[in-house]
Amino acid sequence: MKYLLGLFLCCFPAMSAFSEKPDSLRYFGEIKADFSAGENTPFWLVNNLQGLGSPEKNNGYVRAGLFKDIKEENRFSWGAGIDLVGGWNLQSPFYIHQLYGEVKYRCLDALVGSKEIWSSFLDHNLSSGDLLYSGNALPVPQVRIGIFDYADFWGCKGWFAAKGYIAYGMFTDSKWQKSWSKPEFKHGKNILYHSKGLWLRGGNIEKFPLRGEIGIEMATQFGGIVYKDGKIIDLKPSFKDWLTAFFPRYQTRETFFGESTSIEGNMVGEYTIALEWQPKNSWGVRAYYEHYFDDQSQMTFEYGWKDGLYGIEVKFPTNRYISKFVYEFLYSKDQTGAVNNDSSEKVPEQVSGRDNYYNNSLYPGWQHWGMGFGNPLMLSPIYNANHKIEFYDTRIYSHHFGLEGYPMQDLKYRILLSFSRNWGTYACPYEEIKNNFDGLCEVTWKPSTLKGWYGILGIAGDSGDLIGKSFGASLTIGYAGSF
Repeated sequence: MKYLLGLFLCCFPAMSAFSEKPDSLRYFGEIKADFSAGENTPFWLVNNLQGLGSPEKNNGYVRAGLFKDIKEENRFSWGAGIDLVGGWNLQSPFYIHQLYGEVKYRCLDALVGSKEIWSSFLDHNLSSGDLLYSGNALPVPQVRIGIFDYADFWGCKGWFAAKGYIAYGMFTDSKWQKSWSKPEFKHGKNILYHSKGLWLRGGNIEKFPLRGEIGIEMATQFGGIVYKDGKIIDLKPSFKDWLTAFFPRYQTRETFFGESTSIEGNMVGEYTIALEWQPKNSWGVRAYYEHYFDDQSQMTFEYGWKDGLYGIEVKFPTNRYISKFVYEFLYSKDQTGAVNNDSSEKVPEQVSGRDNYYNNSLYPGWQHWGMGFGNPLMLSPIYNANHKIEFYDTRIYSHHFGLEGYPMQDLKYRILLSFSRNWGTYACPYEEIKNNFDGLCEVTWKPSTLKGWYGILGIAGDSGDLIGKSFGASLTIGYAGSF
C-alpha cells in the first residue's frame, strides 16, 4: 500500500501540470445506519456495496469524498479522488476507501491507487453480481493501464470496438486477516494482485439494433507470506513470478514445505458473452452469460460448461412504474465434477475435478477483508462463525430478480429478490440441502426543493437455513455538490 501511495503522490502533481484550466470538483458526505433483528444484518444490506457492509447487526458509517472526474470528451484529461470512511461494527473503524489519480489520452487510460471499479458487463444495481468482480469487496490499490472504455477500430465506422486493461496491486487486509482469523487457521500477509481483461464488441446501435459482446478476464493472487498449519511460507516474488502471474502456465512441482502446485499463485477468471437488441426508441433487451473458471480445467470445453450465470435484462419504455427488469439464474454445482486425480504410475489418467470455486490450497481465497470478490450468493468468509477464511458455500443454484423504476421525478425504487439452494462444497458438503431467501425494497429520494440532499431507505429480510432469519432497515442521509 505504501508503495502505491507514494506513486500516487508522485503522479498527482505531474497530472495537475497538464491541466490547462481547473475543472469543477464534486464532493459528497453521508451517514448510513443499519438496524437489524435476527441472525445477521439482512443479506442485501451487506453485499455488493464495495466492501462497506457487515453481517454484524446495527452497523453504519460516516463517509466523505472529494473527486475530480475525467472528461471523456476531451482528448486529454485527468482525474483524482479521495474517499474516507469511519464506521462502527464494520471490519475496520476507518477506511481510506478510495485514493487515486488517473489520466486519459485519447482512448488510453491509466489509474494509480484505490478506486471503486464496477463490472461494466452487468447492472450492478439490479444484478446478483459478477462471478469474478461483483463490487462486493473493498477496492484493491493497484496500477492499471489500458483502454477502459470501448474504443472503435480504425476504419470500421463504429461497427467494431475493443477495450482491455492490465493491473498489478496489493491486498490491504493483512492485519485484518491476522486479527480476525484464529492463529491455527490459514491467513496471509502482503499478498500481491494481478488482473487483466480483453473484450470485443460488434454492432452499431445507431444503424442496426443488434449488438454482441465477448470477453475474458483473469486475476491472480501471488507472492506474500502465508501462515498455514503452523508454518510460515514466504513466497518472495521474483521477476519471473510477476511474469508468470501475467502468463499463467501449467507446472507441477513440490515446493512450499510440501505444497504441490500446478499454477503460480491462485489464478481465477471468467468468460463473458452478451447479445443486445436496442432499437432507437427507449426500450431494449439484453441476454448474457458468464462462465467462471478456476485454474485450467474450465478454460476450455474439455469438461463441458455446465456452471455459469445466465441473465436477461429488459429496459422498458419511459413510464412511471418500471424502467428495468433483471432475471438471473446461477448454477455452480458442477465445478468440473466430483473426481480429481493427478496422474501417477498407479493411476495414469489425469482428471481435473473438484475445482472448489474461490478457494485455494495455499492462499486464503478470492476475497478481500472477508468479502468475496465474486457473486455474493456464494457466501463470503465474513459469515463464518469459526472465523476461518474459506468459502463454505460455493455449490449452489439460485434465481434472482431485480426491478427499478421512477414513480415520481424525485423518487426511485429498487427491489431485489433472491432464492438459492445450497450444497456446500465437495470437501465440506452440507448434511442437508439448505434453502435461502433474501429480499430488499429500497427507495431513494432526491427532493428538488432541497438541491443536493438525498435520502435512501431500505427494508430487507432473510429466511431459510443458510444464514438464518433476519429483518432490518437501512437509512442513508447525504449531501452532494460541486464547486
